[in-house]
Amino acid sequence: MTSADFSLLANVVDIPARSVRPATITVRGGRIASIAPTGAATPNTALPYALPGFVDAHVHVESSLLVPTEFARLAVTHGTVATVSDPHEIGNVLGVAGVEFMLENARLSPFKFCFGAPSCVPATPFETAGARITATDIARLFENPQIGYLAEMMNWPGVLHRDPEVMAKIALAHAAGRPVDGHAPGLRADEAAQYASAGISTDHECFTAAEARDKLAVGMKVLIREGSAARNFDALIELLPEHYPNLMFCSDDKHPDTLVLGHINQLVQRAVALGHDVFDVLQVACVNPVYHYQLPVGLLREGDPADFIIVTDLRDFYVRQTYLNGQLVAEHGRTLLPAAPVAVVNNFHAQPVGAADLALAVNRPPAPDNQQPVLRVIECYDGQLITGRVDLPARVENGCIVSDVPGDVLKLAVINRYQPHVAPALAFIRGFGLTHGALASSVGHDSHNITAVGCDDASLARAINLVIAAKGGLAAVGADGQEILVPLPVAGLMSDQEGPVVAEAYAAVDALAKQLGSPLGAPFMTLSFMALLVIPSLKLSDKGLFDGQEFAFVAAVE
Repeated sequence: MTSADFSLLANVVDIPARSVRPATITVRGGRIASIAPTGAATPNTALPYALPGFVDAHVHVESSLLVPTEFARLAVTHGTVATVSDPHEIGNVLGVAGVEFMLENARLSPFKFCFGAPSCVPATPFETAGARITATDIARLFENPQIGYLAEMMNWPGVLHRDPEVMAKIALAHAAGRPVDGHAPGLRADEAAQYASAGISTDHECFTAAEARDKLAVGMKVLIREGSAARNFDALIELLPEHYPNLMFCSDDKHPDTLVLGHINQLVQRAVALGHDVFDVLQVACVNPVYHYQLPVGLLREGDPADFIIVTDLRDFYVRQTYLNGQLVAEHGRTLLPAAPVAVVNNFHAQPVGAADLALAVNRPPAPDNQQPVLRVIECYDGQLITGRVDLPARVENGCIVSDVPGDVLKLAVINRYQPHVAPALAFIRGFGLTHGALASSVGHDSHNITAVGCDDASLARAINLVIAAKGGLAAVGADGQEILVPLPVAGLMSDQEGPVVAEAYAAVDALAKQLGSPLGAPFMTLSFMALLVIPSLKLSDKGLFDGQEFAFVAAVE
């Protein structure tokens, strides 16, 4: 696609000046040549509105199940022109080669991806990842201008204790003039100040306004996150009137079925509908990320790249057109970006499992009075990445601890996908609500081993083996033979198909998960975070049950 020279008449939204005036925008050579006001002092209600495009200030493109070019084809239909993208998902699978895959694919699109150098691969030493990204690797990545920042520093204990390797990575970013993204769920007061004092500039993990205020008070910028699993908009949007210069919007993780429906535009709509000042909202959605990350994104000024959107009004923000470097890339919900070829790269060596491999025997003498063993049960919450812990009596059948389906205590399994014939890690979880069948996924943050939850061992094995046979994917199986698989051949994380096709397939497997009884809004997204050890309190890695507050393994059965 090539840009064309053109002019258009619209109500031009000048966010810094907090004004809207009719003007003719002239584009030449992919840049804004001029913005000529008509002379009218107020908007012309017969005209649409022109404004800078939206920016997602923190997203893992891989979580859309799409490669970057396909993510872009959907995102532009909603007025998104750029993302700040952390490729640590594929980094955990393939290391620097995975990051380079994302860069190479992204170069096939005019969409403005800003990728980070993953800071925590593997995220912790308590799990098996497919690769390691060292400080030396990060220094080499910073030689590439496509790498714009040091991606989220999830090892917050390492920051607080000034771990030499952690601090070396942060120092490399500072020396290269790159900002450092944070990831510090729950840190407050002095700990938040100590974390920020290491030179970490943002956090997207705040789930209360009080926590966000603590981080804003020590100079951090707070990202208001609303994704497919973690939804913090309602808790944080009250910060906007006072703190809009230091806020940004992000999705973090966005599945394809919700990306088809909307993106950052939805957060803008919701914020304005709540009565927030439209210029404050647009500064958060369009301007702040460009300045913070020094993005090569135009802000609808003379001389800027012609990256802007045309919307019907400043209430619903229906996107009529999206322009990138003067190219019309989307119009009335239809992408005009062509599909690009997708290479398939992977790292997948798990072998099929049997139901017997998933049995959890009671390995202790009978307790007095036939008292049942006690389980440390993970409690998951809809719309949150944090989990709780509840201690419950185990249900024992034939000498093995089994799921208590009526009590919604289901077996959770994590299988090492990088090494064959490794015994699964097993624990129990409450909150998935399945009444029969099982779910399995090779998307399991952050190391992306196979994570599965189910009502019985036979169903668990079926779901896991569907994923293994495809060398990556999402699977749901019912007790009556129902099964759906969404193959993810690219690193076990992404499809090689076009976005709408993947969105339809994902919607089908999501629907089956809900037919199996799950009340969760996004069962597979929630499942993918049950191995994310850096988010408290209890999670399960391929090496065992992990207490994220103590940062140590604990027994699943007492």
